[in-house]
Amino acid sequence: MSAEETKPTSVEESSVPKPPTSNVFSMFGAKKEKKEEPTTTTTTTTTTPDDKKDEESSSKKDDKDDDDKADEEEVDVEFTPVIQLDKKVDVKTNEEDEEVVYKVRAKLFRFHADLKEWKERGTGDVKFLKHKETGKTRIVMRRDKTLKICANHLISPDYELKPNIGSDRSWVYNVTADVSEGEPEAQTLAIRFGNKENADLFKEHFDEAKKSNGSSTAAKSD
Repeated sequence: MSAEETKPTSVEESSVPKPPTSNVFSMFGAKKEKKEEPTTTTTTTTTTPDDKKDEESSSKKDDKDDDDKADEEEVDVEFTPVIQLDKKVDVKTNEEDEEVVYKVRAKLFRFHADLKEWKERGTGDVKFLKHKETGKTRIVMRRDKTLKICANHLISPDYELKPNIGSDRSWVYNVTADVSEGEPEAQTLAIRFGNKENADLFKEHFDEAKKSNGSSTAAKSD
């Protein structure tokens, strides 16, 4: 092929308009378009000692909740006792064969000869108890709350109530055999009441018991 034949072809190619480049747009103030490249974000998780403690405490809390639930379920379990206690236990006071003739509240004192002073024996109800068979009357006094006996003796015809000096609501008397401590013992007692009326009523029942016990002893000897 000759050079003349190939020349028109190159002219034709140069005469064809080409699309504008980015440089042309930049001449008129246009911004060059930038191609966005995909970015990859990498997240790194760092575990601190505090985070570990929180995880451990959370785990322990969950375990505790499970244990509490288990305990609650165990509470619902019912157990049937092997022995049924249907009968009441009767407590004997050794007063079952006696009847209460008179009862009054008082405070009892005992004189200690070795110390030469009075000491309180207790406060509670003092009772005149008359035996249903023998007919003899005794005095029994129990302390409040504990119910421990602080006076327990028969009223002998020889016993005599004497007024306590400086008081119209108390009496002093000697007994030859008080068994409140278990063994018979001679004692000097003083008993005090809340008012004069109770003190006088006590003396009346005391004197009546003296006569009654005296007559019972005489009848038995005959």
